[in-house]
Amino acid sequence: MDNMRRFETIQEYNAFNNNETLHPQVSVVDLSKASPRSGSKMYFGFYTIFLKDVKCGDLVYGRHTYDYQEGTLVFLAPGQVAGINSNGEIYQPKGYALVFHPDLIHGTSLGRTMQDYTFFGYQSNEALHLSERERKIVLDCFTKIEYELERAVDKHSKRLIVANIQLFLDYCVRFYDRQFITRDNAHNGILERFEQLLNEYFQTDKPQTMGLPSVAYSAGELNLSANYFGDLIKKETGKTAQEYIQSKIIEVAKQKIFDQSKSVNQIAYELGFKYPQHFSRLFKQRVGSSPNEYRTSN
Repeated sequence: MDNMRRFETIQEYNAFNNNETLHPQVSVVDLSKASPRSGSKMYFGFYTIFLKDVKCGDLVYGRHTYDYQEGTLVFLAPGQVAGINSNGEIYQPKGYALVFHPDLIHGTSLGRTMQDYTFFGYQSNEALHLSERERKIVLDCFTKIEYELERAVDKHSKRLIVANIQLFLDYCVRFYDRQFITRDNAHNGILERFEQLLNEYFQTDKPQTMGLPSVAYSAGELNLSANYFGDLIKKETGKTAQEYIQSKIIEVAKQKIFDQSKSVNQIAYELGFKYPQHFSRLFKQRVGSSPNEYRTSN
C-alpha cells in the first residue's frame, strides 16, 4: 500500500469513483459505482466523511490501522491521509462519502463553527459506530444534499446544501455523545487511568525535565487523539482536560506548600513551571489567595 493517490478537488475524487460532478465544491459519492481496486493511501484536500457499508480491508490512518467495519463513519479534515489496506487483494468499494471543499462554507455559519466539530481530529479507531436507526438518519441527510445537487441551481441552493451538511454534523455530535455513554468497555477506566497518569507524573522528575503535563501528552499516553480524549473527559467530568490537569497541579501544589523548607519559586519549578509568576497567577485564580498567603493561613 505504498502508492499515494492525491485528491485536491472534488472533481478528481468523483472521477476516481465514476461519479458525475454536479457541483465543484461538494458531492455525495456513491462508492459502489467505483471500479474494483486494490488498497492505497489517499490524500484529501477537502473534508471527507466515509459511511462504510461492507468490510473491504483495514483502514490505515496515520500510523494506526483500524478494523473498518460496516456502519461506521470516519471523518477526515483537509490535508489528512487515509487509505485501505486490502493486502493486495482487489475489492469492490461500497458505501458513501460526503466530500466538501472548505471554500463551500467560507462566510457561512458552518464555516464559523467548523472547529467545534472536533471529531475531524479523531483517530480512525475513534470512528463513530452507528445504530441502524442512526444510519438511516445519516442517509436521509445525504439524500437531501443530493436532492439539492441534482436540481437546477437557484438562490437557495448553497444555503440549503450547507444547512443540511450542518444538520448532519449536528446529528453526529449527538451520536458521539451516545457513543461516549454506551461504549463503556472501550472507555472503561479512562478517567481513572488519567488520574493515575497524573499522579505518577508528579511523583517523578518529569515536571522538571518535560514541564507541565499537556493534554496532548496525556492523550498520547492513553492511546487517544487529543480531541477525542478532551471530549471524553468533558463528558465524564464537566471539565476540560486542561482544567482537570490544572486541578491536579493545584492539588499537588497545596501539599508541597506545607513544606516550609522550600520557597514558592522552588515549588513552581518542581511542578514544571518555567516561570514562578505563572504558578502564582494560576494558584490565585484557582484558590483565591497567593501561594504565600495560603501557606501562612493554614
